[in-house]
Amino acid sequence: MRGCPRTRKAGTREGSVQCLAPPCAPLGCWQPFPGPAAATQPCSRLCPCWFPADFVLVWEEDLKPDRPQDSAARDRTDVHRTWRETFLDHLRAAGLRVDQLDVQDGDSAVHYALLSASWAALCYYAEDLRLKLPLQELPNQASNWSAELLAWLGLPNILLEDVPDVPPEYYSCRFRVSKLPRFLGSDNQDTFFTSTKRHQILFEILAKTPYGHEKKNLLGIHQLLAEGVFSAAFPLHDGPFKAPPEGPQAPRLNQRQVLFRHWARWGKWSKYQPLDHVRRYFGEKVALYFAWLGFYTGWLLPAAVVGTLVFLVGCFLVFSDIPTQELCGSQDSFEMCPLCLDCPFWLLSSACALAQAGRLFDHGGTVFFSLFMALWAVLFLEYWKRKSATLAYRWDCSDYEDIEERPRPQFAASAPMTAPNPITGEDEPYFPERSRARRMLAGSVVIVVMVAVVVMCLVSVILYRTIMAILVSRSGNTVLTAWASRIASLTGSVVNLIFIVILSKIYVTLAHVLTRWEMHRTQTKFEDSFTLKVFIFQFVNFYSSPIYIAFFKGRFVGHPGNYHTLFGVRSEECAAGGCLIELAQELLVIMVGKQVINNMQEVLIPKLKGWWQKFRLRSKRKAGASSGAGREPWEADYELVPCEGLFDEYLEMVLQFGFVTIFVAACPLAPLFALLNNWVEIRLDARKFVCEYRRPVAERAQDIGIWFPVLTAITHLAVTSNAFLLAFSSDFLPRAYYQWTRAHDLRGFVNFTLARAPPHFAAAHNRTCRYRAFRDDHGHYSQTYWNLLAIRLAFVIVFEHVVFSIGRVLDLLVPDIPESVQIKVKREYYLAKQALAENEALFGTNGAKDEQTQGSEAVAV
Repeated sequence: MRGCPRTRKAGTREGSVQCLAPPCAPLGCWQPFPGPAAATQPCSRLCPCWFPADFVLVWEEDLKPDRPQDSAARDRTDVHRTWRETFLDHLRAAGLRVDQLDVQDGDSAVHYALLSASWAALCYYAEDLRLKLPLQELPNQASNWSAELLAWLGLPNILLEDVPDVPPEYYSCRFRVSKLPRFLGSDNQDTFFTSTKRHQILFEILAKTPYGHEKKNLLGIHQLLAEGVFSAAFPLHDGPFKAPPEGPQAPRLNQRQVLFRHWARWGKWSKYQPLDHVRRYFGEKVALYFAWLGFYTGWLLPAAVVGTLVFLVGCFLVFSDIPTQELCGSQDSFEMCPLCLDCPFWLLSSACALAQAGRLFDHGGTVFFSLFMALWAVLFLEYWKRKSATLAYRWDCSDYEDIEERPRPQFAASAPMTAPNPITGEDEPYFPERSRARRMLAGSVVIVVMVAVVVMCLVSVILYRTIMAILVSRSGNTVLTAWASRIASLTGSVVNLIFIVILSKIYVTLAHVLTRWEMHRTQTKFEDSFTLKVFIFQFVNFYSSPIYIAFFKGRFVGHPGNYHTLFGVRSEECAAGGCLIELAQELLVIMVGKQVINNMQEVLIPKLKGWWQKFRLRSKRKAGASSGAGREPWEADYELVPCEGLFDEYLEMVLQFGFVTIFVAACPLAPLFALLNNWVEIRLDARKFVCEYRRPVAERAQDIGIWFPVLTAITHLAVTSNAFLLAFSSDFLPRAYYQWTRAHDLRGFVNFTLARAPPHFAAAHNRTCRYRAFRDDHGHYSQTYWNLLAIRLAFVIVFEHVVFSIGRVLDLLVPDIPESVQIKVKREYYLAKQALAENEALFGTNGAKDEQTQGSEAVAV
């Protein structure tokens, strides 16, 4: 935000206005401005008080004289005032301009401290932070594979849109004051440092400035915010996001308005994201998230199409499948054993609808789709590596984590000692690795305890489903008895989802405390450790119930007369349609339910928080004060919601990726639901960042961090999971075995899968019954069971080796870095050597050594 930090008030001169508050008043700052609206217009750059206000600190104060306060509260208020004044004085000493504004009525006040850095301070800290700044402008190299494909085919591209003010690309290197004239735009001090660079510099100063004794760790804006000394600290947006009416006299759109018009609107769901604009305004870390999300959504399209086709094939097979027809037409041919101790006998034909529903997901097409999705996941990760390398090169952050990344301000404030950096040789804050290892070990114990809590919740859900199935079976209603297992499973899924949401909130808070305690040096290491903790827990939290249904439910039931129990309750078994349909139901409840809950939270919570913040602040204004056009930009931004980072967004998408890949054999429609959700998610997240969040401090990043190894681990797990699902939970192999050994048309398959109750059980009940198992008349496993077990294990081994082998071949065939990027890197290295040779000829050896360092920093590898 550029302009006078104060609203000007009308003076006594006709047609003029005057800034009445210091430092304008002593300077006699009069600016001619005709018209009655002059009192609310900002000063021009000719005004002596003009300066670029980049960062805002806010604190609130209660001025009610009649409110009683005890001595402890008064002391705390005095300490906070002392800390605040000391902090602001140190900011001024660091070269920042601090201008304070007060908005108050009789009972309360909101104080704003507008911060800006002088040119000398910007240059000093830019060199200290090793910021990269442009040397030479390059043509924009943005490209998209789908755009290139459509252009090659000569087809119109409806996804393409011309976005104004395309950010140029630069050949850049580390900034040095001694080389200032060589940097592009160094002759204009107002625009040389972009708004994001200025925000980064000011945030670094704020994070390291003390407000008390440094040995007592009294420094940094983060602790002041935690203590309540300041209510907020944020950089200013570029202006309002709503664009002015279009017309010949319409002003040029600011960066925020460009993003809103061409990115954050719902009508732009079918257009490419303007990633270069996002990167310029929010930084590389936010831009990489949206780049990954868009890339993932685009790759979901073929998976959704194939999955939908596989589901439609299942719909047709429901009415032509002979075993399903036999089951539905069996009438009273198959009387099934009771589902619990006091439950009645029931007819298999009453579960006709369940069997038909199971056939929707359990057929030969599922095997093909599982193989397709395994290869899809491998290719997705391989091509994302290429995309990520291309973006890292274009955005000049290829070597950020290895060379450029500085210690976290919170780490620097709390580290007990300093030590030389092995790469740069500079002294940096240091925390002993052995102490960190001990803290990480203690944190691991907490993770194990929380995982045990999740397992306890899972056991409670299992017991709930079993007891609910028994109660429904005893109802005496024939329809409810047949659907008892499904009713218990559905309600159990809802209960499990409630447990998941509650435990997630608790553990994320706990993981954040543990990660801060571990004292990680850089922000990347901090986020990686925090991410790993939360993901391990969330993996168990979200996937424990589907894993139980897929691989354990119905495996340890026993047989009539010898049923196994869990805490005295008979182990639950799969319904007539099989466990695969129950797994599909569980996946849809958790996956779709979580998506609906997340989207509702992302829509409602920011709006409710923003509404409450606006209501609270506007109620403090003087009566009759304007709440619309009269608001200053810092007041408008303070009414927005604080940005809480990207962790929750990444976690939501990575868990979705797990549902799409790990259990895809049970639910071919999972990619379709994920695709529909992500189309909404992209614009929803974009709208939050542009319209509802305060502007975050721009952060650099080289890639998506530890999320990529997590995705790789999920992909490998998905291959094994789908192999076991097809082998042990699906009827694919039993049907194939029956076709090979009995009847090719599958007639009699239902009878083949049912065993007869042992004689002692039949004698005790004076009737015989059937149950689903491959056992003989005495309850022992039959030869068919062992033959199928061997076939199933062989299938798992073959499936895994085929997929992993193909994936390895694809990994070798698809280079991680595109050839075009490799050529550009070599070209830059060549130009750097040429510059070194020229400098050596002009300035001699000493100048060449300095230029060699500068040239090597300019090469993005």
